[in-house]
Amino acid sequence: MDDRTGQRIVAETARRPENRYGNRPTMKDVAARAGVGLKTVSRVVNGEPGVTPDTERRVQEAIDALGFRRNDSARVLRKGRTASIGLVLEDLADPFYGPLSRAVEEVARAHGALLINGSSAEDPEREQELVLALCARRVDGLVVIPAGDDHRYLEPEIKAGVATVFVDRPAGQIDADVVLSDSFGGARDGVTHLIDHGHRRIGFIGDMPRIHTAAERLRGYRAAMEDAGIAVEPAWMSLGVTDPLRVRDAAEEMLSGDSPVTAIFAGNNRVTVTVVRVLAEHGRPVALVGFDDIELADLLQPGVTVVAQDAAALGRTAADRLFRQLDGSLLTPERIELPTRLITRGSGELPPSP
Repeated sequence: MDDRTGQRIVAETARRPENRYGNRPTMKDVAARAGVGLKTVSRVVNGEPGVTPDTERRVQEAIDALGFRRNDSARVLRKGRTASIGLVLEDLADPFYGPLSRAVEEVARAHGALLINGSSAEDPEREQELVLALCARRVDGLVVIPAGDDHRYLEPEIKAGVATVFVDRPAGQIDADVVLSDSFGGARDGVTHLIDHGHRRIGFIGDMPRIHTAAERLRGYRAAMEDAGIAVEPAWMSLGVTDPLRVRDAAEEMLSGDSPVTAIFAGNNRVTVTVVRVLAEHGRPVALVGFDDIELADLLQPGVTVVAQDAAALGRTAADRLFRQLDGSLLTPERIELPTRLITRGSGELPPSP
């Protein structure tokens, strides 16, 4: 269903009615379950000697059963103390994440919380290491742009009280809140715009296909072409890393041969920047629509037509939802999709070359 802001909200599987955000297990809880003293638990947790193998096994079983993690920070969210929120991004250097991060920080600040940023570099293992390191330092909530597709490692943390919201891409194999842009609809609108301006040979250059947004944008491209009755040739599609060399090779290949494309749909801002450079060196005008806005897009000649996401709204919506979780007011996870916006500046309105 849609709310008054244009957001689309889809209810997910209902959770059990108990409060997900209760107290975390402590060393005292572990000691009681394992039938040992606090000092013994401390030795096991900190890897110190003086514990028999059988006792260490019992303590570790209790740790695993309770989802206990060592507190590596003196800052814990309790009444009268400072809250801390972790934000795990794909790449801190990506301009798209600047407004998103700032929006999360502003919401956190309004709630008296400290924000800690980290980058996964699109590496699932690094994402997991970073998320669990933040949990070990007792962050009270997490906003995660996932790199991986299996987030079952987070289940003990969520059960132990860590509020969690995913952004830009859904969580994998767990039931969790997620805030997305409408990647499918935005891509379909952008490609339809090119079709409406007379193009039939339209190339698509996107990110790695395992990434949710890349797959959704490819799906939107295919849907627009199918709606127009245009058969897509395999040579018109290229997905992979967004390294400039890879994107340049893909664009140059699409622009060469006996039946080159007359337009390109770029799957994200990094792809768009490289394609702009390739087209500047090309001998004939080629139409371009990019997903995500880019800096100075309106100052180029022609200006770059884009499907724009509201990165700040993504961050703000996710952070608002996170603090509602912490307040205990949310029990059912939701999938929230924010609309995109087509901004016409000239590059997407070029007609096909003869």
